[in-house]
Amino acid sequence: MSAEKPKAVKPAATAAPANPQMGEHAKPSLATRLAGGGFGLSLGALIAALFLGGLLIAATDPATQKAAGYFFARPTDTLSAAWKAAAGAYKAMFEGAIFNPKGKTFADQIRPLTETLTVATPLILAGLAVALPFRAGLFNIGAQGQIILGALVSGYVGFAYNLPLALHLLLVIIGGIIGGAIWGGLVGLLKAKTGAHEVILSIMLNYIAANLILLLLKTPTFQREGSSNPISPILPDSALLPRIFPGSDLNFRLHWGFVLAIIAVIFASWLIERSTIGFRLRAVGANPNAARTAGINVANGYIIVMAIAGALAGLAGVAQVAGTEKTLTTGIAASFGFDAITVALLGRAKPWGTFFAALLYGAFRAGGVMMQATTGTNIDIVAVVQALIVLFIAAPPLVRTIFRLPDPANPRKKKASKNNSLQGAQ
Repeated sequence: MSAEKPKAVKPAATAAPANPQMGEHAKPSLATRLAGGGFGLSLGALIAALFLGGLLIAATDPATQKAAGYFFARPTDTLSAAWKAAAGAYKAMFEGAIFNPKGKTFADQIRPLTETLTVATPLILAGLAVALPFRAGLFNIGAQGQIILGALVSGYVGFAYNLPLALHLLLVIIGGIIGGAIWGGLVGLLKAKTGAHEVILSIMLNYIAANLILLLLKTPTFQREGSSNPISPILPDSALLPRIFPGSDLNFRLHWGFVLAIIAVIFASWLIERSTIGFRLRAVGANPNAARTAGINVANGYIIVMAIAGALAGLAGVAQVAGTEKTLTTGIAASFGFDAITVALLGRAKPWGTFFAALLYGAFRAGGVMMQATTGTNIDIVAVVQALIVLFIAAPPLVRTIFRLPDPANPRKKKASKNNSLQGAQ
């Protein structure tokens, strides 16, 4: 009597885990690896970058260089000069970014803070445009182009039409959001349908956007009448974001775009952490193959997250053209789209982390001008510090070694020794 062959049992389908983890053989994407880490890593990267920036300030200071000529005779002179140079530069940066005690009135004293918030507004929105795709495993380098498209559409709606105040401003905001969403969604669509890498796609679209605005600002439709420069007409008052502190005496540039940025942070935080869409996006970012097996449409996830990211970057364009600049120029996006990458990395791709990182970068920008004017320190030091922050964030083992931070990827020594002792007892 032959043995009966056992029937193959099909494995039961399992539900997607509440907190999606990486599969056994899946490697995290570059975006996921860069966005990983904790607050300690970001703080360590910031401290290390500021320390090296201080050394560079001291090394380029004439008084320090002069004292270094007789370093071995009186080393304390060199150290004292270096400390004065670095401390003086960072103090001037603080006074130019947060609070200036030398101001004659309270308004003059807090003016630096309002400038920091003004500069931080597009950084917050563009930083969110980079941070959200990070959580879905995508690297959105196209925020620069998305800002330009948002500014282009909102700027055109602003100066081309004469509408009532509330309606005009609303259409300007919606136009910027749609313009950025189309430009960002195009990246997601091409990646989903063709498999092209989002970094290549977004870089090329940045190039197209930069040349598109240059081309359009030389046409009669966009170019200011009587001007030979590539600049648009000034937006009417009905299309402008109101100032938060109105009044001719104050003359603060801070506008309601900052309030829109805070609303965007709240929305992004709810979307990625609380909503069903956010769960699916995080699942796609953690492991696309596992997400696909669980029934999640990965291609649609790419399109959705890039369209939302583009909309946020387009809103940054609105803040620039309808809040700060009041006109379209070829430099309307400045370098906000690229700085947003660093902001998102420093904020660990979390909405509120990105918010505070953007405030820090806004302080760097606003305070750098005062630092150069007061101490003569080159403002390019700010760019060096920003680059060092990126360097340290991209090399977590280095920061963990310097500050003796624990590595979350490895089990703690205490836990390992405890397990060993238990095994020995058995």
